[in-house]
Amino acid sequence: MSQALKINSSSEPYADLPQICARLLEAKAQKGLSFEAIGKAIGHDEVWVAALFYGQAKATSEELAKLSEVLDIPAASLHAEIGENWFPRRGLGPVPPQDPLLYRLFEGVLVYGTPIKALIHEKFGDGIMSMIDCKVSVERKENPKGDRVLLTFDGKFLPYLRW
Repeated sequence: MSQALKINSSSEPYADLPQICARLLEAKAQKGLSFEAIGKAIGHDEVWVAALFYGQAKATSEELAKLSEVLDIPAASLHAEIGENWFPRRGLGPVPPQDPLLYRLFEGVLVYGTPIKALIHEKFGDGIMSMIDCKVSVERKENPKGDRVLLTFDGKFLPYLRW
């Protein structure tokens, strides 16, 4: 008989999330599923699914019903905690981040943010890259010197209005 997996919901980043988020992660672990597998089952990308599990995305009623089936979590619990009346509070944790991986991503923006901004302005004009209309992917790229992490932010360019 397998032991029930538990997440300390009072620790970061879980303390700032709805309690159902810990249940989602526990059910994912108990079933041995990846975010990719769950995404395929409910019709979404793995990054979007991970964002949902960490309270950073909002699911429809239909998506919650599919998630309920995949993870064997009562649909009523999902609807009560992250259903129609709940909206994500986007952005988790302290700034700067304390987690080493998150800090390196933060450091990447600190070091390369202004150069990337300059390149976007040079190639697109005065505007921003949307994080609302944006797809993010994480890929593993084999390399003889050590595998590489390939992050892609595929965001819509939004020009500033002139009036």
